[in-house]
Amino acid sequence: MATGSKLVIVESPAKAKKIGGYLGNGYTVLASVGHIRDLAQPSQVPASQKQRFGKFGVDVNDGFAPYYVVGNDKKRTVSELRSALKNADELYLATDEDREGEAIAWHLVQTLKPKVPVKRMVFHEITPEAIRASLDNTRQVDDHMVDAQETRRILDRLYGYELSPVLWRKVGPGLSAGRVQSVATRLIVERERERMAFVRASYWDVIAQLVSKSDENTAFEARMVALNGRRLAASKDFDESGQLREASRKDNVLAIDESMANDVAESLKQAQFRVAKMETKPYRRRPAPPFTTSTMQQAAGNRLGMSSRATMRAAQSLYENGYITYMRTDSVTLSHEAIAAARESVTQHFGNQYLSEKPKQYATKTAGAQEAHECIRPAGSHFRSPDELATTLPADQLKLYTLIWRRTLASQMADATGETATVHLTADAGTQGEAEFQASGTVIEFPGFLRVMGDHEKHAAEGKSKQNDVSLPPMQQGDELHATDVAADGHETQPPARYTEASLVKTLEAKEIGRPSTYASIISTIIDRGYVYERGRALVPSWLAFAVVKLLETNFPKYVDYEFTADMEHGLDEIAHGKETGQDWLTHFYFGSGKGTAQSAEDAHIGLQQQVAQLGDIDAREINTIEIGDGLQVRVGRYGPYLEDVNTKDAEGNPRRATLPDTLLPDELTVTKGRELIESNAGGPRVLGKDPATGGTVEVRNGRFGPYVALVEEAPEGTDAKKAPRPKMASLFKSMSPETLTLEQALQLLSLPREVGTYDEVNEKTGETQQVVITASNGRYGPYLSKKGADGKSDTRSLENEDAIFTVTLKQAQDLFAQPKYGRGRRAAKPPIREFGNDPESGKPVTIKEGFYGMYITDGTTNRTLPKQYDAKTISEEDAFRLLAEKRAQGPSKRRGRGRRATSKTKSTAKSTKSKSTKAKSTKKSAKSSTDAARTKRRKQVRELADQGWATSRIAKEIGSTPATVKADIEYLTANEGYERPAIVRAK
Repeated sequence: MATGSKLVIVESPAKAKKIGGYLGNGYTVLASVGHIRDLAQPSQVPASQKQRFGKFGVDVNDGFAPYYVVGNDKKRTVSELRSALKNADELYLATDEDREGEAIAWHLVQTLKPKVPVKRMVFHEITPEAIRASLDNTRQVDDHMVDAQETRRILDRLYGYELSPVLWRKVGPGLSAGRVQSVATRLIVERERERMAFVRASYWDVIAQLVSKSDENTAFEARMVALNGRRLAASKDFDESGQLREASRKDNVLAIDESMANDVAESLKQAQFRVAKMETKPYRRRPAPPFTTSTMQQAAGNRLGMSSRATMRAAQSLYENGYITYMRTDSVTLSHEAIAAARESVTQHFGNQYLSEKPKQYATKTAGAQEAHECIRPAGSHFRSPDELATTLPADQLKLYTLIWRRTLASQMADATGETATVHLTADAGTQGEAEFQASGTVIEFPGFLRVMGDHEKHAAEGKSKQNDVSLPPMQQGDELHATDVAADGHETQPPARYTEASLVKTLEAKEIGRPSTYASIISTIIDRGYVYERGRALVPSWLAFAVVKLLETNFPKYVDYEFTADMEHGLDEIAHGKETGQDWLTHFYFGSGKGTAQSAEDAHIGLQQQVAQLGDIDAREINTIEIGDGLQVRVGRYGPYLEDVNTKDAEGNPRRATLPDTLLPDELTVTKGRELIESNAGGPRVLGKDPATGGTVEVRNGRFGPYVALVEEAPEGTDAKKAPRPKMASLFKSMSPETLTLEQALQLLSLPREVGTYDEVNEKTGETQQVVITASNGRYGPYLSKKGADGKSDTRSLENEDAIFTVTLKQAQDLFAQPKYGRGRRAAKPPIREFGNDPESGKPVTIKEGFYGMYITDGTTNRTLPKQYDAKTISEEDAFRLLAEKRAQGPSKRRGRGRRATSKTKSTAKSTKSKSTKAKSTKKSAKSSTDAARTKRRKQVRELADQGWATSRIAKEIGSTPATVKADIEYLTANEGYERPAIVRAK
């Protein structure tokens, strides 16, 4: 790194490297790697300050003064920055130009306490010209923006730390409430509630394939829209209960059934169709404005299938490497330089005829837009085409850059023009009256901006628009046509579509909830918390989310209200503009109208503190119950959701219960489906028969860890139920099904472990002979053999499959134990569970395989654990490719290691250390093999418990380790074995 008298601090190493190359000698460019300090956790507050800051890391009684700490992972960074600052005579803060970047700059000043001049550099693209211009136009750190960011951070701390404990007590441990995440979760839950309450309605119409008598080679499709003067019902005419809307009834709308539709179709097959009216009008389609953060995330989701997190990660890399302008912006404005560059690129690639008549400038319409001053576009005064970067950028970044490049060029191109034609036809339907048909189509005459959007080739080939798939032949009023086919066409009304990441981003922006720059982290958070999961591209709420939202709606309705959340964003904007102070705003929010700035009577409200303090009793059972209907309800329990039927009881008088399959979506749990689950023994034992040896009853049951068999022996009369012997239990093999399990199979399972045999073994070291017993059983890691001698020492070997437990002979067992424990090599690879086509990105065949830890998707290079909500037999090819693409975009997980401490030692100390190290090598070498085996065993345990949704701290307690070790193990499994940890569903 070049040294000099000017120190420049940015956020990321990639940004530092790029800017350092532009500035050259005389400048030292270092990275803070994000924020260097943050609000203290209560545990980080020193004892002397506990009374003031111990609850929130904020003193709410002294103007909401924050207590900041430099994290352990940032102390080395701060030390390096301080050392570099000692040799500098000027400090340039070149962090991002939004509130977060402004706050990072302020924290750097507060922590480093520079004694040299401090200048704030601001730029929206990383190009030589932009960096040089920013050096000539520095400013001071904007205190109002810093105040807004600090207020937002304190607000989120107060919100989360006050409401989350309520969730812990009434729903489950480890849950969290967030100012925006809770509102986003509510949106998704409300949409699922609408789908659950929705009643589908069927409606019918008739489709005719028509040809002109003058040109029988040109056929087109027309749809019946009215019959005997009455308009046919369409989807819009039905409400969510499946009934015709009142307005449609008043308009005398006709809803025909299948029988009537077939009768009409039959009567029209020989009818003559006459053109009643022909309408034509010009078609014009204008390009969309350049990208903002929100619209970029929506387009990447809709057109590229990229998640918001993957989109922002790719955009961050593109920005830091100088390919695009700053990617966190609400503005659609293009600079004069950008307009000139875009028009130059249009001319170069498509010709002058595709340019708009004059340069186009777009106005930002988003309420509260405040971040950055220009849209997202290719960087520089000359735009590099995607072809120029094809060999430079990774696949995901290239796709996103191409999308941005196309959108920017399109904004300066001419409109797409053409002509739309609509034809109205009539035909005699006999006794049913006169039928009216309609067809329309659009012909694109000049594609304009569609040329760059990648849609032109399809339109040119088909001669039609993307929206209408009908190309009409020339016709005039009075022309007669005949039908080549007439058929009834049935439809069903559809419930409102679930949110995708793209549509959720659009809704959040429309409701002014949160900021576009935070949407990716919001969506990631609610997925990681287990509130939401993905099915394809749809966002589906978990039953846990229903309980959390129900509690917040019932007890804290204001804090999940959409308008209230939007008003909070407006308040933060006012602080950023200097029209309000963070202290007054927080006082009003937390303490209510009684303190801080004067509020009108209409504006008076109870603050968060008082509302939590006055919270009455909350019925946890009611909160964790979701009614399905007819006595069926979903209960969110400690170990996950389950179905309960309060109208029927089991043998012990408890409501019958059923485990809910992970693949069953909430709106699919109807009363009929619920009854099927209850009756299929999901909620009670199935008696298989009697055990001949003991006379006990053998049952197959479903437990929280899967199906198992139980041997229940009758207790003597008068025995206390609590002192009755516990039933003997055994888990089913993977190849067994609870529905088809027989009494014979159950008794075999209950007989385990099976004694394979005994033999005399000579100890090679002592020469003594002892009797050894070999048993076969099934364990948590699969079927295995166990050998135990009279001296108490034991050994194990794995078996190839579960059936071998009952078939392995003593001779085969001895042969296995005669081999080294790890000397047999890997077992033969199992054949794939399913095979798909070649991956569109890697070009390699994609399969689903069963590994040691369960099902996973792979193309031979990238592995992705199959999420629990998908079934290996039914997952679509598109979803398989998408899951792999997301995993590929994440890249390998970084393992956290211990940083090397820079220390100065004397030669004698170094020599002594070297001597001790040499002596320790032999000890380390001898312990290495046992350490590796223990580590492998521990990681297997960690993975198994993590797959069950256990929290890190609970796993550590279960296996006798530390949370840090468990976290490192999970990161290792993610980076090296393609593991993907499911959402945490329970903690202790």
